[in-house]
Amino acid sequence: MRLIQHALVLFVAAWLSPASGTAQTAVPDAGLVEDLVAANRILFDQGVVDGFGHISVRHDKDPNRYLMARNIAPALVKAEDIMEFDLDSNAVDLRGRRIYLERFIHGEIYKLRPDVKAVIHSHSPSVIPFGVARARLQPIYHMSAFLGTDVPVFEIRDVAGAGTDLLVRNAALGRALAQVLGSHTVALMRGHGSVTVGNSIPQVVFRAVYTEMNARLQAEAMRLGTVTFLTPEEAEKAAETIDGQVMRPWELWKRKAMKAE
Repeated sequence: MRLIQHALVLFVAAWLSPASGTAQTAVPDAGLVEDLVAANRILFDQGVVDGFGHISVRHDKDPNRYLMARNIAPALVKAEDIMEFDLDSNAVDLRGRRIYLERFIHGEIYKLRPDVKAVIHSHSPSVIPFGVARARLQPIYHMSAFLGTDVPVFEIRDVAGAGTDLLVRNAALGRALAQVLGSHTVALMRGHGSVTVGNSIPQVVFRAVYTEMNARLQAEAMRLGTVTFLTPEEAEKAAETIDGQVMRPWELWKRKAMKAE
């Protein structure tokens, strides 16, 4: 806990004294930064990300900015690694730090979805097959009801042709992905991964974890035969119920992931 507090002090000091001289938004709430750091660790601990993947949160003082770590493996993120970006995904105070190539995923979703407060992009392994196979990802139990009954798939070829590296490396691709996501909570990215959104860090982490779990369970169920998926009505009602419970696993996951600090 002392290490976390020390890291937050360093973070605030750096925020107030940007090396570039570029004006930054007011210092974000320390609890928000702490949760963003914890979320990176949790996503690794729960097998959603490995050395790749990233999570962002909309700035609590300015909806036209968001916070995300510098280009670093999620499990290694500390408070001093957190950076501020505008919605065009420009770093406000770069200071020579490397930043994620696919940051445009985050900025363009925040532009299109004012309701979204947090975004995760991952290469969650059990999810990948559902972006390339005919079988569609659908909720098979109440914990993943937030998936709804139609998880869209982003096909980068529809936007940029067949000669890409599948990475969302510019605003145009980010905008196209955000449009495919639409009002959904999750969108798959063919041959790449997925994006998950939520109205808070705990909610979006919950959704990313249970998207991976649903994909794993769905694949197992499909091997057994015909699968009975949630109906639209069941999904809607179950999602409302479970959404009020996201803090229960969040507190557990956070304690486990941060226990070494």
